[in-house]
Amino acid sequence: MEWNVWLAFFAASWVIAVSPGSGAVLSMSHGLAYGVRQTSVTIVGLQLGLSVILLIAGVGVGALLLASAAAFTVVKVVGAAYLLYLGVKQWRAPVDAKAPAAGDALVKHAGLPTVRERVLTGFMTNVTNPKGIVFMVAVLPQFIDPLKPLWLQLLILLMTSVGVDLIVMHGYAFLASRAQRWLATPKARRAQNRVFGGVLMLMGTSLLLVRRGA
Repeated sequence: MEWNVWLAFFAASWVIAVSPGSGAVLSMSHGLAYGVRQTSVTIVGLQLGLSVILLIAGVGVGALLLASAAAFTVVKVVGAAYLLYLGVKQWRAPVDAKAPAAGDALVKHAGLPTVRERVLTGFMTNVTNPKGIVFMVAVLPQFIDPLKPLWLQLLILLMTSVGVDLIVMHGYAFLASRAQRWLATPKARRAQNRVFGGVLMLMGTSLLLVRRGA
């Protein structure tokens, strides 16, 4: 891969990662509720989902999904349903009446999911996002040289995209975690649950509007 092509993709990866989406909302939600260290596991799940999306688009399966109305609709409905589920779960999350001080104390009262649950939540959030498939199918071909080995190019693009997204998602989680001390009361945490839950439900609903030709 040419150096200038990689630099262009590197810049595009930052724009993609910083743009608000379901992954950013999930990172902020978990960062605020559990802290950065615990959210790292969620972010690993997000990267696994991102990797699957990139590889699907890179080998052409993504284009087939866009060409098939039935397949694309299934992916779209599953993705929307999962975000709606996460939103409702966040909205209705119980709040302990005892307000922790901050940091680790907040984690103990927030019902910390298991490592497996956090990884799966991150993975499903990204892998069922049809917007990701549409975007990657549209963007990746511009950075792939058909005369050179495909898998080596995909590996470089994958490592670049995941590396950038890891930094950005941790940034979102860190910024959210800084607000823990101001959102430690039951009332504040209930409001936080409803804000993030509402945003996730809104994003899930918006996925139903995504079209194959987008």
